[in-house]
Amino acid sequence: MARIFLILVILLSLLCVQCNGGANTNGASNDPPANAVVPTLGYQIVNIWPHDPNAFTQGLVYLDGKMIESTGQEGRSSLRNVELQTGKVLKKVDVPEPYFAEGIALLNNKIYQLTWQHQLGFIYDAQNFQRVGQFNYDGEGWGLTTDGHSLILSDGSNRIRFLDPDSFRVTKTIAVLDGKLPVKELNELEFVNGEIYANIWHDDRIAAINPQTGRVNAWIDLTGLLQPGDVQDPEAVLNGIAYDQASNRLFVTGKLWPRLFEIKIKR
Repeated sequence: MARIFLILVILLSLLCVQCNGGANTNGASNDPPANAVVPTLGYQIVNIWPHDPNAFTQGLVYLDGKMIESTGQEGRSSLRNVELQTGKVLKKVDVPEPYFAEGIALLNNKIYQLTWQHQLGFIYDAQNFQRVGQFNYDGEGWGLTTDGHSLILSDGSNRIRFLDPDSFRVTKTIAVLDGKLPVKELNELEFVNGEIYANIWHDDRIAAINPQTGRVNAWIDLTGLLQPGDVQDPEAVLNGIAYDQASNRLFVTGKLWPRLFEIKIKR
């Protein structure tokens, strides 16, 4: 009798598992296992445009056929409106010393610009570049983008913070991981088709990040964009991502690079 009862318990347990379809009842995400191999994607060059080789690119945004660009270095920092086809600077606002400008984001017709170590950001009118305000945040400022609701900030660590654009309060923080490994030195950011694209300082790869979980969905390897000898400065690294959502165009460049590239990701 005990054996029959045990068999019935086992059969009922198996039946329950099948009825649940193998679902995870603990509320865990359906992300792939932490030890899953993250795919590496290639690229195809669509267009090559001139870029100011003296621009220490820290932030890049596409707007109405032009590029809004933030350049860094103390005493040389600026906010620029740049003609895409020629690289000509159409409008430029200098960022005063001692500030070292960093990433930018465009939200609700305002441009938000970070500074590196002063915990201070500047707000500009997107049309005339008039400064209309400023804001504070903790820690360093590296990259900035937006999902249309929040400002999304990197600080050189593996953490990305989401800020309320009105109060600048941190509403969420994610830790960026490649499997189980933290991805540090997250730099310039761009929100592309539901993912956060992030440059990694001194790396020719872009991480495509899940904004809910922080998991790296894919690596985009941009090795070979520049030819040997195109740049000499060791700090002339890949940094600058812009996305034209209306035409699904992706642009990348780097600090002190002589060219800006429109690319297509090869999946």
